[in-house]
Amino acid sequence: MIQTEIRILLEAPRTGEGAPTLAQLEDALTSGYARAMALDAERSRLQRRLAKVAADPEPEAGEKTSTLELKRLGARLSSNDEALTELRGLLRALRERRAEVLRAAA
Repeated sequence: MIQTEIRILLEAPRTGEGAPTLAQLEDALTSGYARAMALDAERSRLQRRLAKVAADPEPEAGEKTSTLELKRLGARLSSNDEALTELRGLLRALRERRAEVLRAAA
């Protein structure tokens, strides 16, 4: 999971042996941004589905009841938002770490 990888990089020494390379930091940033984009796309999809279910309280044949579907979508949306907020915070810290490495190399 990218969040774990980012945490490991952030907990690593800033300099010397065991310090992450600029390439490692940039790879993690790229992967993290890709994951954030995927979470954001999923959030949009969930919001659209939530709006559709809320607008049509009568479930189609074979679908879950609207109330259960709304609860499920709400829970998934909440979980998605939490994951996205956490990831954005980690990415912010990782960008700062990358900037430190760039300043030290200059």
